[in-house]
Amino acid sequence: MINFLDKILFRANNLDYVSKNIRNLTIQTKSFKIFEAISNYSKFSEIRYVGGCLRKIINNEKIDDLDFATNLEPRNVCEALKSSNIKYYETGLEHGTVSAIIDENKYEITTLREDISTDGRHAKVSFSKDWRIDALRRDFTFNSIYSDKKGNLFDPNNGKKDLENGLVNFIGDPEKRIKEDYLRILRYIRFYLYYSKHPHDLKIIKIIKMNIGGISKLSKERLLNELRKIIRIEILEKLSADKLSLELLSIIFPELINLKLISKLKIHANMNLKELDFTFLLSLMIIDGKDNVEYFLYKYNISKIDQNRIKNIDEFYNDKILDKEFSENNMNNVFYFKGKQAVIDILNFKMIKSKKLDNRIKKLYEEFKNKTLPKMPIKAEELISKYNFLEGKKLGDKIKLIERKWVNNNFKISDKQIEDLVKN
Repeated sequence: MINFLDKILFRANNLDYVSKNIRNLTIQTKSFKIFEAISNYSKFSEIRYVGGCLRKIINNEKIDDLDFATNLEPRNVCEALKSSNIKYYETGLEHGTVSAIIDENKYEITTLREDISTDGRHAKVSFSKDWRIDALRRDFTFNSIYSDKKGNLFDPNNGKKDLENGLVNFIGDPEKRIKEDYLRILRYIRFYLYYSKHPHDLKIIKIIKMNIGGISKLSKERLLNELRKIIRIEILEKLSADKLSLELLSIIFPELINLKLISKLKIHANMNLKELDFTFLLSLMIIDGKDNVEYFLYKYNISKIDQNRIKNIDEFYNDKILDKEFSENNMNNVFYFKGKQAVIDILNFKMIKSKKLDNRIKKLYEEFKNKTLPKMPIKAEELISKYNFLEGKKLGDKIKLIERKWVNNNFKISDKQIEDLVKN
């Protein structure tokens, strides 16, 4: 979202670091304009930061979005923003959310809510004026922290203390919270991996297992979005050592058949693990030489770009792959016809699947990482003018022949070789 957010946060050796960072955040992001717009609407209107941004400030993490809560109803939020010349659009008025735009950055403002009914995936809500009621409908204690623009915290569920102590606590009855929205099972796994300093509460695990079938009610988009937040390189080491989280993920995503493979990442400490993004890590877990990949890509409606990346790896890799296939010539073909990303993915995949680090593969990786895609040394127009070719299939075939020869020769070909290929 906003690159400079990382730079303005700091942890001082005093109890006021959270307040200082919040005040700094308010100024630097110009979110004070939102505070002013809502506060000036009426003498009763209030607005506060809420949720993830505060959790991340307290934990000294990178902030990627800012969310607000207000006691104003959505239509009044729109009026307040309009009066202050702040751009906005109606993100989800039925759920109480309006998005404000300042300097091309989006900030979500949601009206305080109370659940009327829930079905495990959606909640029917009514708008509220009560901050405590809004806090009680949230999932975990550290997600129910609010703050004004000066950094004064409103923390009715002691979320800050739980976060600092490494405790992942549901608000109220865990089973009730889960049945309200079964996505909270995945959110529990994510937050446990990020923040917990303690073993799993086995009572919680039992409740999760008893209700895990409710996951089937959720859209595949929501599940995949949450999986993206879990399968991140910075928490995979903890995941690989957490048998209970691995077990739960395997139940929810049975297609992640190679989930335990992530433990092997530790032996590749000399790799730049930060380059291993979600799409690549997903490929590690679903590629099995069978039909699992196609099924997963279809089931979860993976984007075309990510599909192509995973399919490129899948097409190149199978259980009987030969080391000789990892030659410079073969990689040149992948590089030219499928792109640098495909080469990087394939070589990374090979290194991680190997029992030990293959220096030859590592060398290829370093070579292609910095390689620039060359241009064909001759164009169709030159063949037409120089060799009297006519446009058509014959011309196309000759271009492809020259191209293939050039690629297989490490992107080198002489004029004499081109002439011989043209005449033969």
